[in-house]
Amino acid sequence: MPSGRGWSLDHLSDAWLGRSHRAAPGKEKLARVIDLTREILGIPESHRIAIVPGSDTGAVELALWSLLGSRGVDMLAWESFGREWVDDVNDSLKLDDARVLEADYGTLPDLDAVDWARDVVFTWNGTTSGVRVPHGDWIADDRQGLAICDATSAAFAMDLPWDKLDVTTWSWQKVLGGEGAHGMLVLSPRAVERLESSAPLRPLPKLFRLTKGGKLIEGIFRGQTINTPSMLCVEDALDGLGWARDLGGLDALIARTNANAAALHGWVANTPWIANLADDPGTASTTSVCLKLVDTPAEPKRIAALLGNENAAYDIGAYRKAPPGLRIWCGATVETDDINALLPWLDWAHATALQETS
Repeated sequence: MPSGRGWSLDHLSDAWLGRSHRAAPGKEKLARVIDLTREILGIPESHRIAIVPGSDTGAVELALWSLLGSRGVDMLAWESFGREWVDDVNDSLKLDDARVLEADYGTLPDLDAVDWARDVVFTWNGTTSGVRVPHGDWIADDRQGLAICDATSAAFAMDLPWDKLDVTTWSWQKVLGGEGAHGMLVLSPRAVERLESSAPLRPLPKLFRLTKGGKLIEGIFRGQTINTPSMLCVEDALDGLGWARDLGGLDALIARTNANAAALHGWVANTPWIANLADDPGTASTTSVCLKLVDTPAEPKRIAALLGNENAAYDIGAYRKAPPGLRIWCGATVETDDINALLPWLDWAHATALQETS
């Protein structure tokens, strides 16, 4: 964690280890994760919040399998994860009425073409493309379908309009820097009504079941998880949420993220060999900033390798399914001073990679 506090295993010394998560102290910790999440993100009391297995992927899959099929669905895809949800709907769920609105990396599909008489599945921020939706105004207030949003690299770094979102998912890993394995699921009253009124069109694995006898299993939304959670990860999530609250909540997290992205984007604007993958600055991500090389024979993989060898930056190559380039995380746990310290290293690594090609 930043701001002088730092992260340490010592912060996890109160973890409820080696004992049942169903005991009162374990349940209290799980419920505390939900309560702090609601407080920091400003999620309305009308919305249910659950901790679910399988990270953000598990949360999205749970939503798709449980909710889709009673009406047509528009699938929006402009990066790898959105395309994976398209594949799931077409190849696994085999829905008869699924329409795909797709765009290349760096751009968004035509949001005005979305039909809100249908369910709509989309990512808020394209983690592997560095492109995000600019706001929630394009989501219809009078929608008949559900707005199902994968917000895993947006939650805690961008302002999410809860009145516009019926299903929202993310993981503990991204903006709060937590450990993996667990996802978060937020359901609006409209999503709950769908669950209780429309039986799934397919048998559901136990890990996906949110209802019993046609009624929502309310305990899941009070921290009574479907499976056994890692209480060490739970303690880490509590530590991250406590840090976020003490820092000043969502506004402070967004401000930190924006400052990091501004520092990086400012360097990009003055560096001729690199550019933002996002075509429109208004849709450029502030968390997973994706960059492309311009008019240079230097290889982005070599640049990333050089930086890793020097312990200057790790894992900043573009996602394996994305166009070749660099991807730099600017979320709230990053210090702007560290972004600024990285910039000369980027110039050095490019110059070294360029020299190696000559």
